[in-house]
Amino acid sequence: MPSGNLLSRRKRSWRANELVSRSTLQLLDFDDGSPPEHAWSRKLSSHANRLKEFNVTFREAIRMMKLGLRLWSYIREEASHGRKAPIDPFTRESNRPSASQGVPLGGMGSGSISRGFRGEFKHWQITPGYCEMSPVMANQFSIFVTRGRNKKYASVLAPGQLDGLQKSSDDGISSWDWKLKGDHSTYHALFPRAWTVYDGEPDPELKVSCRQISPFIPHNYEESSLPTSVFVYTLVNTGKERAKVSLLMTWANSIGGLSHHTGGHVNEPFIGENGVSGVLLHHKTANNNPPVTFAIAACENQNVNVTVLPVFGLSGESSVTAREMWGTMVQDGSFDRDNFNAGVSMPSSLGDTVCAAVSASTWVEPHGRCTVVFALAWSAPKVKFKKGSTYYRRYTKFYGTSPRSAVNLVQDALMKYKHWEEEIDKWQTPILRDERLPEWYKITLFNELYFLVAGGTIWIDSEYLVVDADNKSNSSPIEDGDSPLNDSTCNSTVPQIGFDPHEIDDKENVGKFLYLEGIEYFMWCTYDVHFYASFALLDLFPKIELSIQRDFARAVLREDKSRVRFLADGAWGIRKVIGAVAHDLGAHNPWHELNAYNIHDTSRWKDLNPKFVLQIYRDFAATGDMSFGKDVWPAVCTAMEYMEQFDRDGDGMIENDGFPDQTYDAWTVQGVSAYCGCLWLAALQATAALARSLGHDDYAERCMIRFAKAKSVFEARLWNGSYFNYDSGTSYKSRSIQADQLAGQWYTASSGLPPLFEEDRIKCTLQKIFDYNVMRVKGGRMGAVNGMHPNGKVDETCMQSREIWTGVTYSLAATMLLHGMEHQAFTTAEGIYIAGWSEEGYGYWFQTPEAWTVDGHYRSLIYMRPLAIWGMQQALSPPMSILKAPKVNAMDRAHISPGTFQFLQDSVRKMTPKNGCFGNTVFNWDC
Repeated sequence: MPSGNLLSRRKRSWRANELVSRSTLQLLDFDDGSPPEHAWSRKLSSHANRLKEFNVTFREAIRMMKLGLRLWSYIREEASHGRKAPIDPFTRESNRPSASQGVPLGGMGSGSISRGFRGEFKHWQITPGYCEMSPVMANQFSIFVTRGRNKKYASVLAPGQLDGLQKSSDDGISSWDWKLKGDHSTYHALFPRAWTVYDGEPDPELKVSCRQISPFIPHNYEESSLPTSVFVYTLVNTGKERAKVSLLMTWANSIGGLSHHTGGHVNEPFIGENGVSGVLLHHKTANNNPPVTFAIAACENQNVNVTVLPVFGLSGESSVTAREMWGTMVQDGSFDRDNFNAGVSMPSSLGDTVCAAVSASTWVEPHGRCTVVFALAWSAPKVKFKKGSTYYRRYTKFYGTSPRSAVNLVQDALMKYKHWEEEIDKWQTPILRDERLPEWYKITLFNELYFLVAGGTIWIDSEYLVVDADNKSNSSPIEDGDSPLNDSTCNSTVPQIGFDPHEIDDKENVGKFLYLEGIEYFMWCTYDVHFYASFALLDLFPKIELSIQRDFARAVLREDKSRVRFLADGAWGIRKVIGAVAHDLGAHNPWHELNAYNIHDTSRWKDLNPKFVLQIYRDFAATGDMSFGKDVWPAVCTAMEYMEQFDRDGDGMIENDGFPDQTYDAWTVQGVSAYCGCLWLAALQATAALARSLGHDDYAERCMIRFAKAKSVFEARLWNGSYFNYDSGTSYKSRSIQADQLAGQWYTASSGLPPLFEEDRIKCTLQKIFDYNVMRVKGGRMGAVNGMHPNGKVDETCMQSREIWTGVTYSLAATMLLHGMEHQAFTTAEGIYIAGWSEEGYGYWFQTPEAWTVDGHYRSLIYMRPLAIWGMQQALSPPMSILKAPKVNAMDRAHISPGTFQFLQDSVRKMTPKNGCFGNTVFNWDC
């Protein structure tokens, strides 16, 4: 447990009052229009530099040549079937990534749209697994101000130097006024909200704040699934003249890329309830993907007048062009109210782009204030996977399956957003007001959650996942082609307590949830990475976390004998082995066709099964859900029995097999390894604790006997006096200092279990990692490098040994916190903030990559693992069920008999090496 002295270090992030004048903040602070004190901030005029991607070395390229050729062939084969390969390092986006990201829009799992900090709508992920990174430049907010007869101001509320604008010079939007420089406009982000303050731009006497709100509300499993966002404009007139202000929202009938050119798209105006009105944009998707309907709307009241232009085009052939639309707004500040009677437009022609506009106009008196509210929703009720399965999204449980539910979504968003903000404030305020915590940590903790929206998340209604014992659907998916489960009953002698491997249910009653490993690694719920990221779900949406664990528990007892070629060595094997924890829940037919990953045969990996057991016990301990523990117990036993084959010499400790058989899938490991061995020790103890809780005392005793044997072997083979060697090999690289070597201890401490090793050894190891892996890389300003040689040089054995993994750095910091090393913990994690999020860093905000090199070049943007920062938060504020658990020693927890206990003590004393980090130490079971 950490102490109360948490130290803030180094340069803090910009506060709102350092970028915006205090007087402006005070003026805007009447309807939450003023940004919070703690937020990630940038000026809109900030340069969005291009991001630099890593390159493999010549030696690495030669070593991976055969893998590359097989991967290239596999990618082409998948493309011939219209499918995306899970990993494709050869295809590059035409629009190179830049440091321009901001808070994404909407709740979880219904398709996402990101919004850059300068205002552009980009990173479209409406179709599962596909991300269109380019912005749609017609999607904008604009402002028109008239004062008296002669003063007029008009501008798009985005800098005129935005990427993509020049490419659109012939489509009409270049005729708009792009006058905003951004020098006096700032962006402030605290997920799930963002504020943009226009401090006298474009009208020097008008202060404007746009507050972006999305319904990401912890423990709310309804509204957090909604595909909608609200934009609240706060207007303050500091001048002496009355000002007519018109705000304009324009939107293209597009889901990114060139989708707006495919034809067949229609728009229609609507008038809803409670003063809500706007335009529906019905988008006909290509490649037989389900349709999407957008709704853009504003709320009319006695002070605000809402009008619409249902259709305008981006070419001279349109009936109303973008240039003409803009001219109307400059002249009148509104559209003809008869436009609400226009009805459904004619379908767009191939190659044409159709857009819509909503205007909200108001008068602001001298020194007066006004609020104007817009909303955006997108209704994509069906989610279709490439191999045929189609389901309804989670939000349809509450809004129905009609695409026109977009109207109800924007109506409710405009009526309920204040309640959403109240709930968000209740969640965030205790952390933000905790003066023990560094400012950068508070900001980054919340902003890293962007991934649960922008990480390709899919959240479906569970009604369409019930499968009967005959493997035929009781309630069929929406369309034909859904493959039934191809399960085989496990032959394990473990009793199948309340568990049917053929059943796909929803015992948590929250539907089914998927999220990608990363937008470049197309695999759902990659489990070795979820191991790090799952702390966020456990804290904020624990029922989703338990649901995912149930999915993997069922998968343990499944078999899929379909043949798969593993690309690393070209060998053939079967897709899924009974007892092996799945690497992922699939790609193009999730839940049904597991293990999309095919670089290595993950049934031979040594970390997946222990990670499964550790996550199960942590979740069981954190939630106290006894039914969950009972339901997954057979899978836990099966997973542990499966691992016995990897104990080659019967000494209780598993051995690695001389290839990258764990999450570091390019880093070879041989024999007993620090990473997998520590996970195995932790899994044995966790299994014993779970068994004891469920009344299986004999099983618990067997686990602890094996734990004692394995522990003594682990320490004898790997402990060198100051840390655990990378593995038990004899080469120099086997002595590498691995940043992640205590991953098992991280989970052990997070779950309230006794430590795996003496506290002195744990702290000694963590200090060694801090001194070498952290502080010897740019003075601790980059995070923790994965591998470091004892001579202080970065381990360049392979690509991954020389990388800094963002999520691993956060998990390392969490381990430090759990062992009272607060200074080292926050210094370590702050390196990720400095390199990734700060203004002096490399520009990875809201797209935190899996890794970067010591020179800041990234690999795999928008990645799952950095959610591990929530492991730090759990270390700081553990679940009450863990805090209240009785503190007993390891043997009592496992219910070891006195005779066995004495035997283990004697055995361990004989086998434990005497050298220690802080002098001679004595092994002691009492933790």
